[in-house]
Amino acid sequence: MRILVAEDDEALRSVLERGLKKAGYVVDGVADGSAALFYLLSYEYEVAILDWRMPAVSGIEVLRSLRRSGAGVPVLMLTARDMPTDRVLGLDEGADDYMVKPFDFPELLARLRALQRRPSDAHPPHLLVGDLVYEPAERAVRASGKAIGLTQIELGILELLLQRSPAVVSRRSIALQVWQYEADAVGSNTIDVHVAHLRSKLSGAQVRIDTHRGVGYRLVPT
Repeated sequence: MRILVAEDDEALRSVLERGLKKAGYVVDGVADGSAALFYLLSYEYEVAILDWRMPAVSGIEVLRSLRRSGAGVPVLMLTARDMPTDRVLGLDEGADDYMVKPFDFPELLARLRALQRRPSDAHPPHLLVGDLVYEPAERAVRASGKAIGLTQIELGILELLLQRSPAVVSRRSIALQVWQYEADAVGSNTIDVHVAHLRSKLSGAQVRIDTHRGVGYRLVPT
């Protein structure tokens, strides 16, 4: 589960990154709006957290450009601008939620989970292949109603395979979406090891993970 945090306050950005990583997210942090826009148009994110006041390009301009491009990534505006007119503008420009600083971190996590639960064409509220069901907001996996315990990395791989099933997901896509630093996974057997563990844990489910050598993996029902 990858999230973008665009915040020019280095101390706050660091706090957000640490807290979100501890909660199981993969986080990219940037300090200005131009970098935020580049990342948002280059990579896939589950949610983006945008500050309003940022150098180069403001958060509201990032939001406008993002929506003009047709990108539907959920956006949470996290800002010190607390006037009702600011909230209205932010929401009207395409923000999915608006939160004022200072904020309570557990509430921020709850708002992120709520955004993940919202249905969309690209990301339905739950993912289903065979008898395997994954609830992204709760990070819960079940096969025939029975819970399956997975690590954070295994969950990330499975979610990506479920989202794109029955298509093949490249190793690079897996590395980009699941690992904080994709170079740690690409070019080694790290991904293969985690996929092997995932296969073992899903052995009782009515699905299988196919390997396409030199390309990647796909998840299909059996």
